[in-house]
Amino acid sequence: MKKAIIAKKIGMTQVFAENGILIPVTVLEAGPCVVTQKKTEENDGYNAVQVGFGDISKKHVNKPSDGHFKKANVTPVKVLKEFKFDSIDEYEVGAEIKADIFAAGDKVDVSGISKGKGFQGAIKRHNQHRGPMAHGSKYHRGVGSLSSATTPGKVKKGKKMPGHMGAVNVTVQNLEIVRTDADKNLILIKGAVPGNKGSILVIKDSVKAN
Repeated sequence: MKKAIIAKKIGMTQVFAENGILIPVTVLEAGPCVVTQKKTEENDGYNAVQVGFGDISKKHVNKPSDGHFKKANVTPVKVLKEFKFDSIDEYEVGAEIKADIFAAGDKVDVSGISKGKGFQGAIKRHNQHRGPMAHGSKYHRGVGSLSSATTPGKVKKGKKMPGHMGAVNVTVQNLEIVRTDADKNLILIKGAVPGNKGSILVIKDSVKAN
């Protein structure tokens, strides 16, 4: 991983490219993120950079976290995440990571918690087909056959059934950055990204980028 940043989803809008094409974009407040800790092979067994994002009142910070922030000499932050960069030597504790690490045209992967849909049936949850809707049919939106008769005589593990949908970690890959604004800490990404407005996301270099 070369670059990464923590962001907050602001919402969706649309912008016009130079050729006049309308582009739907998601607006993200990306950073500024502060480096709160450097983890090394000698001390922690692996190399990584711990990054914080989002202001938080000091009264909502417990004593262990408060000591952690004081050791790094940074103000308390709401979210902490670790990134395993190719090289951590260029990052120092207390340094800021801003939206300008990315540029228009970059390909990124965006990870976040998807919107919760509650309890849903197999048609919505797994895109299954419904049964006949004629009056003679008495089975319309059910899940269908659950097992293979008397052998093994039970529902197999992994069977796609009704249940809780959404509210899981989702990564959308190979999205394109349309614009960046370092002064306002904004990144505009083409298309939709996971999560509700105000949710926390992680933006990384795309693993599929050429």
